[in-house]
Amino acid sequence: MQRLYPLGLGEACCRKGVLSPGPDDQRRVHIPIIGYLLTSKSGRRILVDTGIHRSHIEDPDRTWRGTDFAAELSPVMRVEDTVDYRLAQLGLRAADITDVVNTHLHFDHAGNNDAFPNATFHVQRAHHQAALDNPSFPNQYWRLPGLDYSLLDGEADLGDGVSVFPTPGHAPGHQSVAVRLDSGGHTVICGDAIYEEDNLRQDSWDGHADPERARTSAHDLLERARDLRATVLYGHDAAQWRAIRQAPNWYE
Repeated sequence: MQRLYPLGLGEACCRKGVLSPGPDDQRRVHIPIIGYLLTSKSGRRILVDTGIHRSHIEDPDRTWRGTDFAAELSPVMRVEDTVDYRLAQLGLRAADITDVVNTHLHFDHAGNNDAFPNATFHVQRAHHQAALDNPSFPNQYWRLPGLDYSLLDGEADLGDGVSVFPTPGHAPGHQSVAVRLDSGGHTVICGDAIYEEDNLRQDSWDGHADPERARTSAHDLLERARDLRATVLYGHDAAQWRAIRQAPNWYE
């Protein structure tokens, strides 16, 4: 039986304007950090994004201390928010993960890549190249000896109902993920192609590296989701996160 588990991997406290610039720019909000686990009938365990590194429990400013970004965003993390803890709730260990799909390599999406030595990591080649030696994508969390990266060039079928497709704009070579469940339904995991519903409601994309490409990618993603009649899961939407099933609950 194929199941999709949304995993709560902590929060970040930031200005609303970091996500969707607009009238509430200066209001501080807490946004969810989310990963997704797909357990397949074939025995694969596929993780989409790995969250913020567990060292942020003791030292929230570990990554951005001394930079301007430290004032923009601060991780909020408990032991219960670690990916190891969430997997243990499901009777799994990090060593059981066979594949990791990084939508991109920002610190809140690839922060625990080091925890999965047995996994194949699926990343767009264009993104991997853009992230190398780039301080916006802290290399200490993902550019590590022994990690096996499968570099993709555009759309790819990863098997077991999982496919990826490029959604650049938030970052060069960003990708999103489509999942086909046993029920016949589909889910599209945006990564940060769409942070939250307000990006669409306010047509607000200036929080992305390339706002115009981000807008185009978001609308292409929504058209794909409509064709699939898919549920769309945004990257950091607090209201949506409260409304969906969270592990140890699942979708199948």
